[in-house]
Amino acid sequence: MDMHKSVKAPIGHVQFCRDNGWACPNERYEPVVVRLDEARWNELIAINADVNRRIHPMTDTDLFGKEEHWSYPVNGYGDCEEYVLEKQRVLIKAGWPKSALLITVAKDTQNSGHAVLTVRTDHGDMILDNQIEAVLPWYSTPYRYIKRQSASSPVKWTGISDTRVTTVSSVSN
Repeated sequence: MDMHKSVKAPIGHVQFCRDNGWACPNERYEPVVVRLDEARWNELIAINADVNRRIHPMTDTDLFGKEEHWSYPVNGYGDCEEYVLEKQRVLIKAGWPKSALLITVAKDTQNSGHAVLTVRTDHGDMILDNQIEAVLPWYSTPYRYIKRQSASSPVKWTGISDTRVTTVSSVSN
């Protein structure tokens, strides 16, 4: 991913950090890239699948009574942000470095806002998603990436220049 200058954090992430200060320490990390050997790859796939299986989709409006709210899953329910936050939490607990696990905001195929988890590896940035079961390199997903957490601080965000060309099917007259 081609990273740009600092940008504002999503309002939902700001609220999440205010409510869960322990999860968003205002500290700096040395950015790292995870060496993705077979054991790490299998662990990544297993954790992604496990979280996707444990959380059932429900909108913030239905769950919290408001359009946008970031939190850890509530009674096994949540939208994309709850999946991402839970995946990040489980991976950190499993010993993965925080600076390699970055919440990322994108536009999905319907041009709606969507959150995924980017894992920085020696094989490139991999995406953990609740809409696509497979763990994929970022460029193999159908999303247009907007911004993500900084690898050096969980409260800072960086813009993404996603200049990939999208294809459009032919249109008949």
